[in-house]
This record gives sequence, structure tokens and C-alpha cells, in this order.
Amino acid sequence: MLEVPMPSPVAWPLEGWLANKVNDLVWRALCKAANVPSVKEPSGLVRDDGKRPDCSMLIPWLASKAMAWDVTIVNTLAESYITISASLCGVAEHAMARKSLKYSSLPSSHIFQPLALETLGPINSTGISFLTELGHRLTGVSGDSRETMHLFHRVSLAVQHYSSVAFKGTFSVPTKLD
Repeated sequence: MLEVPMPSPVAWPLEGWLANKVNDLVWRALCKAANVPSVKEPSGLVRDDGKRPDCSMLIPWLASKAMAWDVTIVNTLAESYITISASLCGVAEHAMARKSLKYSSLPSSHIFQPLALETLGPINSTGISFLTELGHRLTGVSGDSRETMHLFHRVSLAVQHYSSVAFKGTFSVPTKLD
């Protein structure tokens, strides 16, 4: 018998994978479809602790300011979020507030947009507004009135894919192959 060590899917950094996937979806929608030049991990924008936002636009988005954004994924069912999940505003709004505070020191030349997604689907309110506006701009370029719906579907599918992998990771994995 051949023993094959298999990493447990539970140990994978799934939230990081999902954040990167959603960030890439937004970045591609901006650069490729909406013709808004953007850069990942911009070198000129740094928080007080040295970390950078996920992406930044290179041209103004709103009020003559470029927008920087950062994607956060929160596990709705994590023990630390159970009481917040039961509240009216939810975990995504809580995560958005925390993320906004972390990036409050960015230069005034940029607007910061946190995108906070819960693993069970909800997105923070300003994130929904940003994705909706991006969808409208995609419609303006492509002429397809369904662009906003398609963008939300792509984000939703990424969350569903994450959830299926995380769920599968709760099962035991055989370590020996016959």
C-alpha cells in the first residue's frame, strides 16, 4: 500500500483564497471590462502598520479621488461572531467598520472602500453600493444591462465554492490508497 500524505482542507487558508478571488473579480471587472486602470497592492498607499490595500484605481472614481479597496472575509458561524451575527447590522458591517478604521490613515487623495463578505453570503452595505456602481459602469461599456447581476453572481459563486470546499474539509480524508 502506498501512503500519501494529504493536507487537511480545514488547514487551508480558505478565507485568504476567497478574499483573493473576490479581489481579482473586482480588479478584472475594473481593468478589463470597465477600462478603469487599477493596480494590485499599490506601493504608494500604506497603512500605519506597513500594510497596503488590495488594490487602487489609478484614475478618479468619485469626487475627483481615486478609490482603494480591501476585501475581508468573515466566517459568519465562527464562535467569536455568533452574537454579532444575531444583531441587525451583522458581521459584514462590523468587519467593514474595523477595516475602515485600519485604513483611516490613507492619504486624502484616495477614498477607501472596504468589501466585507460573510461566508453565508451577506456583503456590507457600502460594498453593495460599490459593486452596483461598478456593474452600472460595466453596462455603460458593454451595453449589457445584466452586467451588475453577472458581477454579483460571480462573487456569489466564489463564496459558494469556498463554502463547498470548507464543508468538504469537515469530513475525514483517507490517508492510505489501495
